[in-house]
Amino acid sequence: MDWPGIQAELSSYGCAVIPQLLASAECLALRDLYPRDDLFRSRIVMARHGFGQGEYKYFDYPLPDTVAELRTALYPGLAAIANAWNESLGESARYPPVHAAYLKICHDAGQARATPLLLAYGAGDYNCLHQDLYGDLVFPLQVAVLLSARGDFTGGEFVLTEQRPRRQSRVEVVSLDQGDAVVFPVNHRPVAGARGVYRVTMRHGVSRVRSGCRHTLGIIFHDAQ
Repeated sequence: MDWPGIQAELSSYGCAVIPQLLASAECLALRDLYPRDDLFRSRIVMARHGFGQGEYKYFDYPLPDTVAELRTALYPGLAAIANAWNESLGESARYPPVHAAYLKICHDAGQARATPLLLAYGAGDYNCLHQDLYGDLVFPLQVAVLLSARGDFTGGEFVLTEQRPRRQSRVEVVSLDQGDAVVFPVNHRPVAGARGVYRVTMRHGVSRVRSGCRHTLGIIFHDAQ
């Protein structure tokens, strides 16, 4: 992983792409888990909650090997970035270097439900702008991996918005190929201004899928209450 490059893109644009994080066969294997209800703790139909259209399922513990390994492997580099962000904002909190240690903190605080998820969109489906907050403890970065090939669907772009104080929102649209991952903030990120570093609020979503089917793996590093 080019962690300095990822950190630089996050600082400049609010997101960073990791090309080909997963091979095509790995993507298809994860996509094909979606009908396996025994692997999931919850199914969310977005339209019922005003979240958009489409659906997603939260994995239950134990996570599938690929998901667990990705979560463990990506966390240390992201934790280093998150700690640098907190330092720049003058916050004392620091994240431990190993994901298992951070999960223990979550679980001790009553956040013990798994949060990695698979998302499924068909034609006409979309995901409203939102933040993935599941309790008081929030790890500030998350990852989404496109599991579908670009020829499997049209539309369905990953969208990120940034609201700076007293300014209009800025939008970033990210095009991904199968196996590509996008790293982005959960709720806010630091930005350097004329009077020092300040927070900007971030939200993410998915634009309307115009045709076909789009599947995504979401990796969130804090657990839910």
